[in-house]
Amino acid sequence: MAGPLEGVLVADFSRILAGPYATMLLADMGAEVVKVEGPAGDDTRTWTPPVRDGVSTYYLGINRGKRSIALDLRDEDDAGAARELARRADVVIENFKPGGLARFGLDFDSVRAGNPGVVYASITGFGTGAGRDVPGYDLMVQAISGLMSLTGDPAGPPYRAGISVFDVMAGNHAVIGVLAALRHRDATGQGQHVEVNLLSSALTGLVNHSSAYVAGDVVPYRMGNAHPSVFPYEPLPTKDNDLIIAAANDSQFGRLCEVLGIPEVAGDPRFARNADRTENRDLLRPILTDRLVTRGAVEWFDLLVEAGVPSGPINTIDGGFAMAERFELDPVVTVGDGDRAIPTTRHPIHFSETPVSYALPPPELDEHGAELRKWLASPREDDRG
Repeated sequence: MAGPLEGVLVADFSRILAGPYATMLLADMGAEVVKVEGPAGDDTRTWTPPVRDGVSTYYLGINRGKRSIALDLRDEDDAGAARELARRADVVIENFKPGGLARFGLDFDSVRAGNPGVVYASITGFGTGAGRDVPGYDLMVQAISGLMSLTGDPAGPPYRAGISVFDVMAGNHAVIGVLAALRHRDATGQGQHVEVNLLSSALTGLVNHSSAYVAGDVVPYRMGNAHPSVFPYEPLPTKDNDLIIAAANDSQFGRLCEVLGIPEVAGDPRFARNADRTENRDLLRPILTDRLVTRGAVEWFDLLVEAGVPSGPINTIDGGFAMAERFELDPVVTVGDGDRAIPTTRHPIHFSETPVSYALPPPELDEHGAELRKWLASPREDDRG
């Protein structure tokens, strides 16, 4: 059964993370994605370790489902092939510095002139205004946005998140924008320019912290693993390891107290409502801890989940995949066959009628260059290869 984006051709001029992550998601959903790389290839091909069979696992994790063509845009023949690809594409995605593709005739206005229905998505670091010349890297945005000021121990230095969280967020926002623009094109025949930048993705992604500032004139601060508005909503010690407990409403807190064998605590006026618990967290924490240290984290987890209390052990990545297997989420899919079989992480969306597919392993550099050049030289405009 075909994916929901079958028949959509995506010309992918992006590299590193945000753009390739977005185009991989589109490929999973059935789009035909042509990954255009420079002669040296996507930078992430060389971001090692770790590696699998000599190839960067970073690259492998965000580039399945695509075909690769290596084009040197400084060469007029290659630039001409790139322009032809953009002319035939339903979607163009790029993350060059603003204006960087104009000299090759690959900017939005140039592409739209020959392809009025094109959905052209640009991912930048800081937009096309005064921040247009500032390079956009996730770590920079974590610092500039304020995220790092919220991450880490209150008495320690700011920390980055463990992943490039705003690259991933911007990639997701790009996918949302592309799908909305395709819906508009289906209704009107009109393409448009979809613009996403990491800083805007970051500020909306800070959600309650952003709202605290813009709506409440409050500048949030580092609280370690604590939550500013909910308690308990943090790791608490058990007999062996820390356990996350996220009793975010009064009924969940009541069930937590039942499981811990201290039901009277839920009726204590100091802890009866979330606002009370948050204000009196320093009084409540040792009461909970005194009970939690009598059993191990996994044992408490099983008891709390059975009672409907959100909780979870603090795993390493392998433990996270093991938990997904336990929950029958089948988190790993293998793409390709034989020597090209690559384990990758499953697409996060399930469709009941138009399932995602994993048709192609991450391509080698210019793996499909010959066939794509032949197709681009062909006058058949309606051919999708």
